[in-house]
Amino acid sequence: MKEFTVPMALVDYIPVILFFLAARLIYQDTYGNGKKKTIGYFFIAGAVMVSCAGFLKATYKLLYALNLGDFAWMSRQFFSNQAFGFLIAGASLALTVIGNRNKVAEALPTMALVGIMVVGLGAMDASLCYVANNKNKRSALICFIISFFLSLAMGYLSSKSFDKAFMNWLAQGINTVGQLLLYIGVRILHKA
Repeated sequence: MKEFTVPMALVDYIPVILFFLAARLIYQDTYGNGKKKTIGYFFIAGAVMVSCAGFLKATYKLLYALNLGDFAWMSRQFFSNQAFGFLIAGASLALTVIGNRNKVAEALPTMALVGIMVVGLGAMDASLCYVANNKNKRSALICFIISFFLSLAMGYLSSKSFDKAFMNWLAQGINTVGQLLLYIGVRILHKA
């Protein structure tokens, strides 16, 4: 039995509301003047995702404390939705604050950018592998695994100089095969 009380649940809404209000102000101050509005939508999407995750978790505690039910999904969703929401909001704000793409490459260590790519790509491919495994589609599973490693290779190559034609051809070949395998795997799942 969980030890949630109504006052505890109500207090759990406070940081959710404060974060949402802070995110709203960040959005207004950073993107409200019409500049970089498109990337601002990513910021607000991430912030809303974080806020909704917190709101659902606080609501879960309140419903439980009021003996209205144990809606466990409201609690289970919290960590993953909050993590991805912070990633989306943080990345879009960092890109805005740092400026154009060349400045991002100068400001963030290459391995940090590769790490961000690996986390996002890994989450996507792991999810697809999970679905392929549940649908017993081994060929799609293999496509996703190989696509992931080719994308990692492409991420590594992206940090290198593309002054030579050979590097461009190599990178585009790896990228094309990786995305083709992703597409084939998704098509297999789509038909299942």
